[in-house]
Amino acid sequence: MTTHPGAIDVRGDWTDTANDVARRIRARVLELTILKDGCYLSQALSSADVLATLYTRILRLAPLDGPLPSEPFTGVPGTPNRSPSGGRFHGAHFPDGDRFLISPAHYAVAIYAALEAVGRLEPGALESFNTDGSTLEMIGAEHSPGFELTTGSFGQALSQSAGIAFARRLRGETGRTAVFLSDGELEEGQTWEGVQAAAFYRLDSLMLFVDVNGQQVDGFTKDVMNVEPIDFRFAAFGWDVRVVDGHDVVAIAEAVEAKVADGRPLVVLAYTDSARGMPYLNANKPHLHYVRAKTDADREAFEQALAELKGILA
Repeated sequence: MTTHPGAIDVRGDWTDTANDVARRIRARVLELTILKDGCYLSQALSSADVLATLYTRILRLAPLDGPLPSEPFTGVPGTPNRSPSGGRFHGAHFPDGDRFLISPAHYAVAIYAALEAVGRLEPGALESFNTDGSTLEMIGAEHSPGFELTTGSFGQALSQSAGIAFARRLRGETGRTAVFLSDGELEEGQTWEGVQAAAFYRLDSLMLFVDVNGQQVDGFTKDVMNVEPIDFRFAAFGWDVRVVDGHDVVAIAEAVEAKVADGRPLVVLAYTDSARGMPYLNANKPHLHYVRAKTDADREAFEQALAELKGILA
């Protein structure tokens, strides 16, 4: 239950909406995994509840007139006909509104599925996912739906977002700046420079959400480059640290609702399961960075899991 003074009650019908959006994210990305013979599926399975809570409960984004189409790719920044920013899917900027910045480019398909589920990406747009000339790229960039920042190299988004939060404060804006990060990016030096700077400049309008699924391309994070204890490390830098079950939408929302303006930026460490909603994949851990069906048994299990997820949605 929400216990802090002045907080709104975060237990209500919105949780049904958030859980439904999370299931839609998992189903959509699994469907694309089957259709495209591979995808960054485990990242969507682990982050679906965090993204659903952000889009349905936490973020104050400007509404759109309707779902936006994903325009074809026309050019990179600096070219005469550059592609428009993917940030337009989060609506127009306004002083009291939130900005939402995405860091891990390989989570792009989860972002697209979330935008589709909440009515910001036109239905059917994902048919062009990972095809030549589409902005719905497997590795998201600044023109991909939901992406406002360049995401390469990894680990740059927190520094850029802290700069945005600082600039907004100078302009007198009261809106928050939210950043979504993968735990593997906590191995990046620039991430910790951003952590240090955000605390030094007392950017308490900055919110960082980390999908701590404990895995990376080469195996378990703890075996490749251990980043724990993450909570102590952030606290040592002066951050307001909240550790939550990343599949509990109420806990995620409460972590934000409890935030007070005390000069400390907020980090929500969401511990997640990279096989959430698809336990068949547990046997393949930790090798789930990029998932594809390799055997007939895999294909049968994938189809069954998709049917179950769609059955829940029916």
